[in-house]
Amino acid sequence: MEPDRLRASDVDREHSAARIREALAEGRIDQDELEERLDRVYRAKTVGELAEVTRDLPLSGGSSAVAGEPVGMPSVSTEEARRLAAEGRGRETISAVFGGVERGGRWLVEPHTNVSVLFGGVDLDLREAVLAQREVVIQCAVIFGGLSVTVPHGVRVTNQTSAFLGGVDLGKVDSATDPNAPTVRLTGTCLLGGIEVRTKAPKRKRGR
Repeated sequence: MEPDRLRASDVDREHSAARIREALAEGRIDQDELEERLDRVYRAKTVGELAEVTRDLPLSGGSSAVAGEPVGMPSVSTEEARRLAAEGRGRETISAVFGGVERGGRWLVEPHTNVSVLFGGVDLDLREAVLAQREVVIQCAVIFGGLSVTVPHGVRVTNQTSAFLGGVDLGKVDSATDPNAPTVRLTGTCLLGGIEVRTKAPKRKRGR
């Protein structure tokens, strides 16, 4: 299925609504257009319909980058990033139940990734990954387990998760100040488990 035809979630709608409200604050649209666009956002049924409402608006922070443009890490060429993004499906689910899952090397981080952990662990290494768009969402459900996320320097990580008898550690993440910086947004729940995010430089290849 094409990404634009995927059913929109409440999180998708709220993210689009936030971009529209920010556009009003920046003077890009007026109050009447705000209300008209918000109405379209909350009536949208697919990701494609949401994209039409915000297509002419910059991303959060004033960036003029196109929302659907893939973002390659420093070790990824633009051409390779576009090739990987063309193979995307819009969403991915990664599950670890009484076991472990590792993702690393060259891989595509979809706009929405669902990570479910139950008595296990998931290790996501984004240092050589390609983000399908400037901001991606990792929806977490970590129960009696752990999630580790590694990002390269220059990537912003925002935490919107809820922790119950668990915790989220962003103490080892750089504070990216560039408004155009690629962004990984963490949402979801952590129950009796932990999420750790850290910044590390890309691995050095042999012979260099």
